[in-house]
Amino acid sequence: MTEEKSRQELPEGWLEVDALDMDAQGVARRPDGKVVFIDGALPFEQVSVNVHRRKNNWEQGTLTAIHKESSQRVRPGCPHFGLHAGACGGCKMQHLHAGAQVAVKQRVLEDNLWHLGKVRPGSILRPIEGPAWGYRYRARLSVRHVHKKGTVLVGFHERKSRYVADMQECHVLPPHVNAMLMPLRELIASLDAIETCPQIELACGDEVTALVLRHLEPLSDGDRARLRSFASRHPGVQWWLQPKGPDTVHRLDDGGPELAYGLPEFGVTMPFKPTDFTQVNPHINRVLVGRALRLLAPTRDERVIDWFCGLGNFTLPLATLSREVLGIEGSEVLVARSRENLKRNQALARTSRPLCATEFVARNLFEMTPELLAQDGYADKWLVDPPREGAFALAKALADLHQARLGAPDAPPMPPQAAGWTPPRRIVYVSCNPATLARDAGLLVHQAGYRCTHAGVVNMFPHTAHVESIAVFDLAD
Repeated sequence: MTEEKSRQELPEGWLEVDALDMDAQGVARRPDGKVVFIDGALPFEQVSVNVHRRKNNWEQGTLTAIHKESSQRVRPGCPHFGLHAGACGGCKMQHLHAGAQVAVKQRVLEDNLWHLGKVRPGSILRPIEGPAWGYRYRARLSVRHVHKKGTVLVGFHERKSRYVADMQECHVLPPHVNAMLMPLRELIASLDAIETCPQIELACGDEVTALVLRHLEPLSDGDRARLRSFASRHPGVQWWLQPKGPDTVHRLDDGGPELAYGLPEFGVTMPFKPTDFTQVNPHINRVLVGRALRLLAPTRDERVIDWFCGLGNFTLPLATLSREVLGIEGSEVLVARSRENLKRNQALARTSRPLCATEFVARNLFEMTPELLAQDGYADKWLVDPPREGAFALAKALADLHQARLGAPDAPPMPPQAAGWTPPRRIVYVSCNPATLARDAGLLVHQAGYRCTHAGVVNMFPHTAHVESIAVFDLAD
């Protein structure tokens, strides 16, 4: 029986779901071929839907009934998850088995690589997976005093809403943070500044849990005392205050252990501030760093460039394996912080081998040119870990240099700085956006002379539709 015939034989109003899209919506087709996106539906289910948005080529709606259930549908682990009014919007896939979530994300990666970049990896890497619960060590929790309910809410927003969900528990947060949700509501309710504290940003290190309180007005002495009392009752909690923008974040009180996470495989410790970008999931980050560096396989006689190096999450581990490492980031502030982290690890001498020659520099990586690329010198290998926008300018500069070396008709002239320059033999690309990875992969494979030898997903955000991935590009013979 063909798929189209199966659709025709369904009872009137029923739809058969074929796939999940990037927003974790079920994707079905009506008998006339019109696509329907269904919130809450899973592949291989037969469902009814309440359509609330119609366009010429597609419709969007919400699941109202399941007539044939997927074998991969599970009971959500959180009572606040669902399609009901007031449901928390922090997760989108708790109703799908964790293993099936990873399979969906792998399919998204492969589809993007092929449809957007016309690239097929030589082999698919085993997915990087970890704990499905208690993994979220970074979060931004909204705070609202709801007069009608006579309570304070602390949590994520409701699904597709600006309202704060009435969260009393959250199992993607670490257990000790989950246990603090209700005490945090009581704390905010006791503050003089109950109306002017819109947000608490959470950042957990290995020993410290930092809570950054955004406050629109100066805090009273009484409120500061209440914050200190809360910290004393919750071991490891540090209060940080943010009166204005991110640059104004500071500790309420000095002293105590620093906020940091470790990469024990490499003997590296990474101090950070609670508003710095670090990975949400430290368990997966440790595995990811190890996997990426094993794939890159640097040796003690090689020079490596770490593009979009941030605070040195990959750079410092690379410095335990290579001859020379250059970390490049777009922000002078981040580069200064990276240098501090380098000095700290050199001073502590926690690595089994001394760190190699390591340098950090600032470049606008979204305005990279062949001239600038050649200026940073030859490197045997690259590690690329860009933001969601990807690394288009970097990949384009590399492609332009390759085309110039080939003497391609439309290629830009070879810049003088590139005399004797050769491309890296291997690139490991860590991505948080499969679409921009696919776009850049297309450039690397079709214009820069590389083969995509490996690719796979990294389940950094279980129960969400976010797709993190890793790909390896080797210079073609």
